[in-house]
Amino acid sequence: MQRNKDDLNDSRQTLLLVDDEPTNLHVLRHTLQSDYRLLFAKSGQAALDLARSDPPDLILLDVMMPAMSGYEVCAALKQESSMAEIPVIFVTALADAENEQQGLELGAVDYITKPFSPHIVQARARICPWSALRSCRRRA
Repeated sequence: MQRNKDDLNDSRQTLLLVDDEPTNLHVLRHTLQSDYRLLFAKSGQAALDLARSDPPDLILLDVMMPAMSGYEVCAALKQESSMAEIPVIFVTALADAENEQQGLELGAVDYITKPFSPHIVQARARICPWSALRSCRRRA
């Protein structure tokens, strides 16, 4: 993905939103677009490619996607040194404790279940200390 001129002047933190359902991406976009620069991916592989080429400050990641699950994406992120520190928040319909535990054990910093409250997503993205820390490191 190429950055346009407006992106170069955009000092907001960057979030990568990953979901295979366009409706979910639309809701997340509407929820977060005023506060963040947003990148979008509809597959796990596209998310990895974007994270490599334009590292985000935070990734909001669905679990249930075809070809590559969100768990697989998170594991791949954590295995590559250039992406290992990017915080991941799972946003998923899988609401049981076992799935939440699996996501956190893979390295996610939070786990939000669908349907979600837009205000909760905003608050959790905003208070994620890992994204602020990463952003500070990038500027140094």
